[in-house]
Amino acid sequence: MGKMPLLCSPSVSSRRDFVKSSVGMALSLSALDTGSFTPSLSKPLPSTPNAMTLNNPKSIIGNYGQWAAGLRKNPPLLSLRANPKKKLSRWKEEARAKVQELVASPPVGKVPAVIVEKKYVYDGLEIEELSWQLPYGRPTKALLLKPAGANGPLPGIVALHDHSGEKYYGYAKITRTTDEQDPHLREHQEGYYGGTAWANEVANRGYVVLVPDAFLFGSRRAYYEDVEGIAWGITKTDLKSDAEITTQEEIDTYNAWASDHEHVVSKSLFCAGTTWPGVVLTEDQIALTILSQRTDVDSDKLGCAGLSGGGLRTAYLAGLDERIKCAVCVGFMTTWDDFLLHKAYTHTWMLYAPLLPNYLEFPEVLGLRTPLPVMVQNNNQDRLFTLSEMQKADAILREVYHLAGAGEAYQGRFYDGDHKFDRAMQADAFAWFDKWLRLGR
Repeated sequence: MGKMPLLCSPSVSSRRDFVKSSVGMALSLSALDTGSFTPSLSKPLPSTPNAMTLNNPKSIIGNYGQWAAGLRKNPPLLSLRANPKKKLSRWKEEARAKVQELVASPPVGKVPAVIVEKKYVYDGLEIEELSWQLPYGRPTKALLLKPAGANGPLPGIVALHDHSGEKYYGYAKITRTTDEQDPHLREHQEGYYGGTAWANEVANRGYVVLVPDAFLFGSRRAYYEDVEGIAWGITKTDLKSDAEITTQEEIDTYNAWASDHEHVVSKSLFCAGTTWPGVVLTEDQIALTILSQRTDVDSDKLGCAGLSGGGLRTAYLAGLDERIKCAVCVGFMTTWDDFLLHKAYTHTWMLYAPLLPNYLEFPEVLGLRTPLPVMVQNNNQDRLFTLSEMQKADAILREVYHLAGAGEAYQGRFYDGDHKFDRAMQADAFAWFDKWLRLGR
């Protein structure tokens, strides 16, 4: 069987032959026990054995796995668990400075001017289509949603869309602006979000919600015409035209190309002295600033949330920016060992900052926000992660919040099912936002 793109989640479109998960890395399905994938995330899933156990020491890098896993200190050098007597403020200052050094976010200068492209009301929400120009790339497009007729400043939420291997789309994956919804986006929301546009749902509860396109998604995507010099493989652009991307087949072709292009982008960013998570963090912080400066937003009550790639973005944004007073990280929490030994091939280059694992365990990046509240939502059968490693990550975050004397500000929850942010999970997440952002906590 030929190679197929492994993307952000495991549902299968009736129009597609490929499996979705959270990256854009190509993988032969012969290496997976794919079973019979369906768009229904409620059906039983094929089991995925842990890559390394006492009886099965194999890993995704072969017999080098145990050696590689032993290179890092446990706990890592700057972990609060390794320095439990250190003053919390001092720990956060030192650890956050190291993370910021390693993700190497590029400077962008002043906050860009925001253009309101269009305003209208849909399904009880006032909607603004926005754009702003960063010093590089095409303009960022974003959607802003708030209850129609709302008075006074409201709490604000930056809603972070998923990866899903769908770089052709950005904010549209978690929003809805018309009754005539694109069939692919409707299927996307049915598969991952219980048939809801979750950004609309949370806005209806009394929030101003900003949903920006992420770096290399939607309006920020790479165009074929912009890429030059790749002469072989799927990433070459021979016979491809941006003007021809109109059909679903052409969109699928673009998404597969963009998935394979990820390693090119990441290596190029390393050569530029930055990282993919650093660029995404910068752009998400710009969006947060834009939201916070609006007169209809209470800048002291800001939150963020997202599934999968949006959960990854939440970990970095909420961990490194204390303007986020409440966060919900969905479907993206595990350990470095899980990525190293089991699951690196299912995840995007948006994750990796070289050398960071020497200093903090992955959940501790999000834990840098303690004592500010965070909820982490996991799915027991999420094939993008190993359950035992998700449970370890949960235990690490609980310990960090306990050491900080802020146990009530952390909630880690596990749900049955595969990679998703369904209605039940949304209800819990929205109640968490209400508790910390709307009820005077």
